[in-house]
Amino acid sequence: MKLTSTFKTIPLLVTALVFLGCDKPPANKDEAKTGGDTASNSNLEGTINVEGSSTVEPISLKAKEMFNAKNPKVNIGISGQGTGNGFKALAKKEADFSDASRPIKKKEFDSCKAAGVEFIEVPVAYDGLSIVVNKENDFITELTIDQLKKIFREDFACKTWKEVNDAWPDKKLQVFAPGINSGTHDYFVEVIGKKDDKGLRPGDNNCTLSEDDKALVTGVKGDKFSIGFFGYSYYEANKDALKIVPIVNPKTEQAVTPSMATIESGEYAPFSRPLFIYVNPEQYSRLEVKKFVDFYVANAKEIVTKASYVPLPDSVYEAAKTHLEKGLTGTHYLTADGEKRPGGIVELYKEENLVK
Repeated sequence: MKLTSTFKTIPLLVTALVFLGCDKPPANKDEAKTGGDTASNSNLEGTINVEGSSTVEPISLKAKEMFNAKNPKVNIGISGQGTGNGFKALAKKEADFSDASRPIKKKEFDSCKAAGVEFIEVPVAYDGLSIVVNKENDFITELTIDQLKKIFREDFACKTWKEVNDAWPDKKLQVFAPGINSGTHDYFVEVIGKKDDKGLRPGDNNCTLSEDDKALVTGVKGDKFSIGFFGYSYYEANKDALKIVPIVNPKTEQAVTPSMATIESGEYAPFSRPLFIYVNPEQYSRLEVKKFVDFYVANAKEIVTKASYVPLPDSVYEAAKTHLEKGLTGTHYLTADGEKRPGGIVELYKEENLVK
C-alpha cells in the first residue's frame, strides 16, 4: 500500500514543478527591476536613418555600436555626406535626424520651415582638432593657417621645412595625417582647402595617411621633423609623447593653444566648434528613434570620449535632455532676424534663446 501511494504522488509533484516553471523568476536583476524592460529592449525593432556631417559620423557610429549591443534588431543607417546634405535630408523628411558639424544656417532653417519640418537642436560634443610635432622639434612655436596650407594642401605639399619658412631647417618634412575615411580628415580639409576646392596632400614619400590614430602618434614620435593632427582628446591621451602647436587665430591674430577651455570658448579657431544632431520631433515619437536618441544623449560623454572627441559640460547635456523631453524645437544660433548669434555653447544653449 505504501508503494502504491508513492507512485500516485509522483505525477502530482511533476505537475506542480511544471506549473511553477511557467512562472519563472526574471532572468536578471535588471529585468526584475524594470518589469521586463531589458527583454523588451532586446526585441526592439525598426529602421533609423541618419544623414549629415562626416565629422560627426564617427560619434554617431560609436553610439550605434553601443546601442546595437543591447538592441541588435534596430537597423541604423548612418551616412556622412556632409552637414549641408544632412540638413537637406532633414527638410525633405529623408532623415530621422541629421549630424551637423556646425549650427544650422538661415537658408537651411528657412528650408525646413517652408517644408513644415521642425527640429530639436541637440549638441553632442566639441571638436578641437590638434596639430602636433615631435617632442624634439625646437623651431616651431606656432603655425598660421597659411603655413598649414603649405604643409598639408595638395597644391602646395612642401617637401622641406625650409619651403614653409625660410628660417626653418632644410630637412625633409614628414606628414602623418588621418586617412580619407576619417571625419577628422574631412574637417581639416574644410578649414585649409574647402573654399579653394583643394584637398589634403596624397599619401607619398612625404605623407603617411592612416585611420589608426595610434599609427599617427607612433609616426610623429619617431621622426624629429614630423607633423600630424587628430582630435584633442587623443592628444590628451598621448601628451607626454608629443608637442602640441599653438595656432594663430585669423581673427585675433593671436596664437592659441588648444585646451578644454579654449575649445569650449571658441578661442581656439578655426579648429574648434560644437557638434550637433538635429532631431525631427515627428520621427522622435517613434519608439526606436526615441530609444536611440535618448541613449545617445544619456551616454554622450562615454560615446564622445570613445570616439576621440571632447565632451560637453554636464549642464549642456542636461539641457539637451530637457529639450527632448519638452519637445523644444528651433535653433539657439540665429536671432529672430536670422542673424548669426555669437557666443559659447553654455551661454547660447538656453530655452530663452530658441528661435522657431
